[in-house]
Amino acid sequence: MLEPKPAEFEALLERRRALGQDLYDEVWKGEYHMAPAPHPSHGYVGRQLAVLLNPLALDAGLVGTDPFNLGSPGDYRVPDGGLHRELPSTTFVPTAAVVVEIASPRDETWQKLDFYAAHSVDELLIADPAKRSVTWLVLHAGRYVEAEYSPLLGVTSAKLAEQIDWPNTD
Repeated sequence: MLEPKPAEFEALLERRRALGQDLYDEVWKGEYHMAPAPHPSHGYVGRQLAVLLNPLALDAGLVGTDPFNLGSPGDYRVPDGGLHRELPSTTFVPTAAVVVEIASPRDETWQKLDFYAAHSVDELLIADPAKRSVTWLVLHAGRYVEAEYSPLLGVTSAKLAEQIDWPNTD
């Protein structure tokens, strides 16, 4: 939407904020992306990942968070979770050691890779409930390459995938 935004658009954004419906909204280089809250199976997988990753994160000296704003006010993404070298103290976090994304139908997970790379996110974990798979990507020379395991956490994609009680997504 070109500037200035119409009053109706600003009213919509304010109503979404007031109702807590903007939690997953993102801004991509000034372009507002409205995202609804995900399907409950998305959160189910997210909770399991948090439990599974927490001891590994603690051993690696990392701290986990739920969704957070990665980037700056005019250009940010909201991953489903993250592991950080220290607990972030700002609303907009410049980077993370690991970003967790849970793929949902028609979401933009795979379009975020260049953004995460530009923000020096070391590793990206993408869980896909529909495929019952975990993909681990590691930043190498400014681009993500698929890896069988996490160098930071020492866990394989296959091990993590087999520990998840995947929901039926039919």
